[in-house]
Amino acid sequence: MTDILSVTFPFFALVLCGYVAARVRLLPLDAVPGLNMFVLYFALPCMLYRFGSGTPLWQLFNPVVALLWLMCALLIVTGVAWHARRRGAGWPDAAMGALVAAFPNSGFMGVPLILALLGQGGVGPVMGTLIIDLVVTTSLCIGLSQWGAADEHGAARAVARALKGMLRNPMPWSILLGAAAGALGLQLWAPLGKTVQLLADAASPVALFTIGAVLARSQFQMVAQADGGHSPRDVGAIAFTKLLVHPALVWGLGTLAVRGGWLAEAMLPPLVLAAALPAAGNVSLLAERFGADNGRIARVILWSTAVAFFSFSAVVALVR
Repeated sequence: MTDILSVTFPFFALVLCGYVAARVRLLPLDAVPGLNMFVLYFALPCMLYRFGSGTPLWQLFNPVVALLWLMCALLIVTGVAWHARRRGAGWPDAAMGALVAAFPNSGFMGVPLILALLGQGGVGPVMGTLIIDLVVTTSLCIGLSQWGAADEHGAARAVARALKGMLRNPMPWSILLGAAAGALGLQLWAPLGKTVQLLADAASPVALFTIGAVLARSQFQMVAQADGGHSPRDVGAIAFTKLLVHPALVWGLGTLAVRGGWLAEAMLPPLVLAAALPAAGNVSLLAERFGADNGRIARVILWSTAVAFFSFSAVVALVR
């Protein structure tokens, strides 16, 4: 366990540093969006481009991995949304609760963390799952959030808005451009390549620090809104689903795929670890945009990130 903590502890420690810095206002809350933009539009795309260019196409676009991940996401989304609707939640809350339970923080945290744990061979499947979550799972849940809209075309318009947002998201484009460059054997102009390398090297520490700052800002916003309409049991159940049910489901279906000869055994551990990551922070922004209870979603993200230090390390010990 010590060797596992030697890898996972620095990652979560950086998240804690960002949280404390924003919590005590050493980092002004107004600076958090700018920090987030630097990671999302500069550092992280360069890191994903580098990994995409150095990863075999069969790892990035493995149809079995895509189908397995999508099946698990659909099961999580269906189960969490159905449970929320039974408890009287509206479609926006049911859909965003389902999304935060199915969408791990693969971009900001997963790729660098799983690279440190499993090496380059674990990166390809994780980036493949990231594309599925950004394009399919997110669009599905956004459409579901507008299912009960008065306008009969509300869901379709919401999906269209989601797809437009996806087209503006640099992460999938960075992976695709990197994969194309690697497949064609293209090399960046040396000065440009060095710039990309510097930004890519900054992605992991700054992204982790930013996660903590975003969590602290979300907590301040929750207090300001005085939101108390949802019980902690609901938040805890969704966080439990994200951290334990999701990876168990991926492990179960993935094991069947390995035994059936459809999936290489080496590709299963990175998929399980990706599913064991805490919830993605951008779901909070989507919840606010599409009329869900943002405080509830922010609590799930905060709780899942805090508990993941222990649960993720336990999953690593099981799958390695």
